Amino acid sequence: MGTKRGYSQVNVLFERLMRNLSLKVKIFLGAFLAVCAIVVIRLSMQNFYFFFIASEVVHAVGIIVLAYKLFALKTCSGLSLITQELTAIYLAARLSCSNLTLGNIHTLLDLISFLSTLLVIWMIRFRLKSSYIKELDNKRLYFLVVPVAILAILIHPYTANWNITRIVWAFSLYLESISVLPQLRFMQNAKMIETFTGYYVFALGVSRIIALAHWIIRIYLTRGAFLFMAGSGYFWFLAGFLAEIVQSFILADFCYYYMKSFLQGQLLRKMPV
Repeated sequence: MGTKRGYSQVNVLFERLMRNLSLKVKIFLGAFLAVCAIVVIRLSMQNFYFFFIASEVVHAVGIIVLAYKLFALKTCSGLSLITQELTAIYLAARLSCSNLTLGNIHTLLDLISFLSTLLVIWMIRFRLKSSYIKELDNKRLYFLVVPVAILAILIHPYTANWNITRIVWAFSLYLESISVLPQLRFMQNAKMIETFTGYYVFALGVSRIIALAHWIIRIYLTRGAFLFMAGSGYFWFLAGFLAEIVQSFILADFCYYYMKSFLQGQLLRKMPV
């Protein structure tokens, strides 16, 4: 009893302290903790390739969880069809230029995610369409795909000979960074978060944070040489790295509130304002 009471008092004091901190201080503390986590990973892991694969595994697991929900609960409530379609598009693009990725395991995980996503789309469009709330899924697919395609044409890995494969790869990277936006918008419109959808979005957040840490560690270890692994040109690297950062920060807020609710013995039921 004393331990629980003491824990509760510490928790209350911590929440009061965090509430009184300014936004700049919170951002600084978050960045500091992220750097500390990266340092710990750097010291504890030897093969960073497996760290990158872990990101893809978490992503695949998140999509498989969605497929389980659709078959087990017979409802697609809370899910954005637009996000699933964007996911299928960027995975198909990445698979089409798999010769530029890191290896067979990476391609296999992308294939599993792609097939699972197609299954989710099919279930939403045909088997469970009566439970799909189209009015809340009001992001337009082409509003996201067209600007990303233009950006990929303008900024992609440079080679001496023109190669459309590298444009497609850049397109997949940029599109992945914003593919979750319709799902977040859907949850804001619905003013609630369905349990399995929360699992899925949290898995995406963990996946991207792991991937971003992998990028930062590899850049540090190679003293910048990793920046040019996929082609030369500062604009390409900046665009690719910023795309990874953007996706991580889009999902970081959700993951923070999700973990906070979990530690308090609850599930996150609505999007934080």
